[in-house]
Amino acid sequence: MLLHLLAETSQAVAATSSRKAKSELLASVISELAPTEIEAAIGFLTGSARQGRVGVGWATVGSIEVTAADSPTIEILELDRLIDEVAATTGAGSEAERTALLESFFTRATAVEQEFVRHVLIGDLRQGALGGVVTDAVAKAAKVKIAAVRRAAMLSGDLGHAAVVALTVGDEGLSQITLEAGRPILPMLASTAADVAEALEHTGESSVEWKLDGARIQVHRTAEQLRVYTRNLNDVTDRLPSVVEIVEGFACSSVVLDGEVMGFMHDDTPLAFQDTMSQLGQEPGSAEEAGPDATDSGTGSTGGAMRPFFFDVMELNGQSLIDEPLATRRQLLEELVGDHAIPAISTSEADAAQLHLDEALAKRHEGVMVKALDGTYEAGRRGKSWRKVKPVHTLDLVVLAAEWGHGRRQGWLSNLHLGARDPDTGEFIMVGKTFKGLTDELLAWQTEQFLQRRTHESATGHTVYITHDLVVEIAVDGAQSSSRYPGGVALRFARVRAYRADKEAAQADTIDAVRNLL
Repeated sequence: MLLHLLAETSQAVAATSSRKAKSELLASVISELAPTEIEAAIGFLTGSARQGRVGVGWATVGSIEVTAADSPTIEILELDRLIDEVAATTGAGSEAERTALLESFFTRATAVEQEFVRHVLIGDLRQGALGGVVTDAVAKAAKVKIAAVRRAAMLSGDLGHAAVVALTVGDEGLSQITLEAGRPILPMLASTAADVAEALEHTGESSVEWKLDGARIQVHRTAEQLRVYTRNLNDVTDRLPSVVEIVEGFACSSVVLDGEVMGFMHDDTPLAFQDTMSQLGQEPGSAEEAGPDATDSGTGSTGGAMRPFFFDVMELNGQSLIDEPLATRRQLLEELVGDHAIPAISTSEADAAQLHLDEALAKRHEGVMVKALDGTYEAGRRGKSWRKVKPVHTLDLVVLAAEWGHGRRQGWLSNLHLGARDPDTGEFIMVGKTFKGLTDELLAWQTEQFLQRRTHESATGHTVYITHDLVVEIAVDGAQSSSRYPGGVALRFARVRAYRADKEAAQADTIDAVRNLL
């Protein structure tokens, strides 16, 4: 299939606000794909090439100005091969080589193809329809149940793979996709609750667990290998040798564990989230070899020993456990990991849950998770059987733009424009601004990052608009009704806690989560 058809379809999808119409447009083009094109095409249509990020930013693709081709000639797999080539181009002189590859490709592309490829390369496809709508479209194109495609995508961790199976084998093939140790799955997520009493009203008899302010990890151990993945399913095994060593010591033949990794000082004081993430972001080996008194020059953060804590087991000794109740999974987890299980109590009493929350806060942790003991593991879903309770309301939002600062912040991009995700379209709805909570180090870092992601500026040049791929954790006192913003709601006393390098924009909180704070 010609790439032009994908690009035109994406353009048509962006032009309609109807989710049904978007899904039907996408289904029409997906149904015409050759089997070898499906995985790559699904990646392009969800704005995330199968190769992931390849180090190309807006500064590069936005600077390419070549005359567009009059007629389409490029096939879908040619773009896939181009991205492979760009990803493989590294080292001295690589930036110039990458630019040359892209310029050569763009000279063969039509105007609509050029625009489509630019946004695919930087992971910022603004068509108002990404993972959820494309999943619906795959089901329509393959004439299978949406729930079957969704589950297969979650358990394989790859919508492209699920689409190949759906379109070539159908329902029977989808039913064969199960959780396997060694293949990461999308993690289960939690809804929010104002306090433990409210959470227990929804969950009943629950496991109340400390909520650590660490980095989410998923560990897969088989007879052949052990791998550690982030929330976004990125492989960070080489960066966490202590996790590998600990899990290798567990008495099992295979296991899949869900948990957190967190940095600690010598006195067992937990590091702030951004410091844990700084450790995790260092080159393999350096995060733990630096020692607890080392300083990371890039962020000014203090290093610390990285320790894993686990709160769920999804597979054990070759048996999938995701459809087992949490009560069963928790018992198996504690028997397996011992002291590496996150502290938890089982209760339906608000007083007992509050006491456990108070203990977590006294240890400088975030709060607690309240999880229904009869709940299953809903991979990739924000399940109602998991509720997070934190004393301070926090939201994970996407930075839409930033304004140049004044006074001592002159020369830095400071005031952030914040957006919450529309669950139907995948677009981001502005809900407020903030310049609070930003250290000098963070101001310098975000200014550099924003300029690399700049898409355009306001007429005065005061506001810089950027690609929608940076997630920031915002603490708020609540929300209020507002006619100023399109979602009808605005944040109250918003301040920056940390940038969430472990989250993608599609995992940001929704506009409904903001409205729930009214």
